[in-house]
Amino acid sequence: MAGVALQSNLLRGALVEFLHRLVEALPTVVTGIVFLVLAAILVKLVLAVLKAVLARTMRGQSPVYRQFLTTIVAVFLWFGVGLSTLSVVGLDDIAASLGTAAGFLALGVSYATSDMIADAVAGVYLLRDPDFETGDTVRVGDMEGEVRSIELRKTRFAVDDDIVVRGNADIEARWAKVGDEAA
Repeated sequence: MAGVALQSNLLRGALVEFLHRLVEALPTVVTGIVFLVLAAILVKLVLAVLKAVLARTMRGQSPVYRQFLTTIVAVFLWFGVGLSTLSVVGLDDIAASLGTAAGFLALGVSYATSDMIADAVAGVYLLRDPDFETGDTVRVGDMEGEVRSIELRKTRFAVDDDIVVRGNADIEARWAKVGDEAA
């Protein structure tokens, strides 16, 4: 009987301690939730403004480019909100650790995808270049063909009866417009 009473007292003491700590933590949790809701509203507002500005300033450009920029900004904003929320609720050490780990992860990913990133950056330049457009005949190295489509990472050319696909980083630095060698 004494064992049952001891277990009952231990259980009661644990429950009281749990409820006491829960009541102490409640203001911090509520603060974190309020911060998260306000930050989410702000992120949504910033992304809506960014989409409107990109739609207005890049009216004739590929929607892939606008979506790419919006996605990059959204990832950075949401990651910042996540780390800030952890700090607001008192988990600064976890936020610092996640921020550091994410930095190393981003470094590794950027190194592993450096060719893809180079193609995407070159694609942005090609998409914005008024001298390099669909239908133009251009020479890239020893290949000469008509530009069929310009995408974020690659460009397609019609060469004789074939379609040739080249990475934009290979094209951007060394293309020349046929019939307009001054380009």
